[in-house]
Amino acid sequence: MLGINGAPADREVVERMTEIIFHRGPDDSGSYYSGPVGLGFRRLSILDLTPSGHQPMSTLDGSCTIVFNGEIYNYRELREELLGLGHVFRSTGDTEVLLHAYLQWGADCLAKLNGMWAFLIHDRRSGRLFGSRDRFGIKPLFKYRAAHCWLFGSEIKAIRASGLCEAGINWPVAADFLINGLLDTTTHTFYGGIEQLGAGTAFELSPDGTYREWRYWRIEDVPPVECADPAASFAELFEDSMRLHMRSDVPVGVHLSGGLDSSSIICAAARLRTAAGAADPLMAFCYMSREHDESQYISDTIAQTGAQAQRLEKTPRQLWDTLEKVLWFQDEPVHSLQPLVGYALMEMTAANGLKVILNGQGADETLAGYGDYFRAYWQTLLDRGDVLEAWREIGRYTAAHGGNRSHLYLRQLRRLLQSRLRAVSAYRVLSWRKKVERLRAHPWFTPQLTQSLPEGSPEGSVGDALKASLAHSVASSPLPLYLRVEDRNSMAHSIEARVPFLDYRLVSFVLGLPPEWKTHGPWNKYVLREAMRGRIPESVRSRVDKMGFPTSSGKWLGGVLYEAVLDLLHSRDARERGIYNLQRVLADFERHRKGEADATGKLLQVSQFEIWSELQKRTPAANRQRVDTGSSAATAPV
Repeated sequence: MLGINGAPADREVVERMTEIIFHRGPDDSGSYYSGPVGLGFRRLSILDLTPSGHQPMSTLDGSCTIVFNGEIYNYRELREELLGLGHVFRSTGDTEVLLHAYLQWGADCLAKLNGMWAFLIHDRRSGRLFGSRDRFGIKPLFKYRAAHCWLFGSEIKAIRASGLCEAGINWPVAADFLINGLLDTTTHTFYGGIEQLGAGTAFELSPDGTYREWRYWRIEDVPPVECADPAASFAELFEDSMRLHMRSDVPVGVHLSGGLDSSSIICAAARLRTAAGAADPLMAFCYMSREHDESQYISDTIAQTGAQAQRLEKTPRQLWDTLEKVLWFQDEPVHSLQPLVGYALMEMTAANGLKVILNGQGADETLAGYGDYFRAYWQTLLDRGDVLEAWREIGRYTAAHGGNRSHLYLRQLRRLLQSRLRAVSAYRVLSWRKKVERLRAHPWFTPQLTQSLPEGSPEGSVGDALKASLAHSVASSPLPLYLRVEDRNSMAHSIEARVPFLDYRLVSFVLGLPPEWKTHGPWNKYVLREAMRGRIPESVRSRVDKMGFPTSSGKWLGGVLYEAVLDLLHSRDARERGIYNLQRVLADFERHRKGEADATGKLLQVSQFEIWSELQKRTPAANRQRVDTGSSAATAPV
């Protein structure tokens, strides 16, 4: 916290904020006070397990003090550079390297960092707080302007636990979730006044409360890439990213789904461990529902790597029963039931004694891993006049995935016409207004909610649909949400989740490649598939379907979870909230149960909102007493 105009930092406030995020760092804790500045920290020890890695950490002369959550993967290389410039180190970890990088280069140090981070530095020389969040927002940092101070925290609950936060429900955000299903698309949160620092952003906060914020990295600034052999270059970059992400003073495991991304990670990890002479087995944690069997792909990968597989077995009801607990750790609703699987996988990982896990977050959003990206690529081809190539690409796609080539081609031509029309301002405004009117007439919700829906702004036309779609996926949706879910689920169990596909060098390279290296005929993630020839099982490399860690949410809601959801809809709170047309909601739920309609998304959104609404009425400490927090979680500045 920083008290404005000399107001002293309140130790009790900092202690409350630090204690509520014990799960983010059960190994050590510390605090720092200097006039108006108070910093609290919980530590999950990953690098330099000795007391030398204790935080808050200060320079020898006491001029600067840091609290830092995350990992700087290239810290060894930066340390050598700083030693050459005359810096002296007392520890072997990355925190002191980051602190000295700031001493040497100031805010320009951010361009030199390769990693995931959220940190605050109190610079006594100027009295200012300097802070930053990594390029993709892998690590969280929230802020709140109270009456006489600024508050910062790694989780929303830390700010709410301060006793100084008066934030209530942010209804525009809540409406966007309930009506549109959107989460984490902006810096706003479900609590009015509590915002997250944007990805790729830094700030300075002066003693008088003046706040200045800027972007130091933007995905729009990634230049085009010219490369003779993109697959070979990608393979080299990915291998180096894996080398850096394997740096740890504690064991590292992998969450394995049987898909292309996690299989690439675990195979690279096995190669690196073999080269390093590792003796202990590589641990892999897997989940499969009965409806989505990936056992053959997982078995092929386990056979190649020699990893020791641990399989998660949870019934739908067991997963559902963790929802309140998951929402307490998340602080906000989630997008589906998949985060419940992720939470259970993290719980199993912790039970096996691991503190670091690798997974494939970010690969889909940068390498074009979702089905919609095929259509965006076809539109890119049509936009640049490659009509015949678009026809060929759609033909190659339908030959593998099914569908009618002519119908898909005509649909793409209609999309092309719509994109041309969006170049006309009047058309964009009219289309947007009609969309807003349609959403505000949603039959499930009353005007009390629908009138809170944010207006937004009409989208302009784009020249390269695939490039624009990927940029949106990384910066707005869905990657920020998936990173938030991954961080809170892992930290809930004192585990650090690492994402090798989000090495900024790898992302810059991939996004700068021509579009045909992202999708190609029936293949998504084409450059990754080509780069992994001979490196992962061919059965995985050449598969065209995608599962991830799937759940059969629609079937569960109409079956084993029917009564649980019905109880929520019939609750007094749901009736008195005044935002639902409950008669219509219940009628559609019954149609869903009978298989006459699919209301999966909306049912999950309403169910979650009801549980979350009850949680937010109470203090974070009171909610903590209601949930079994388990063995808890990681490095976290407040």
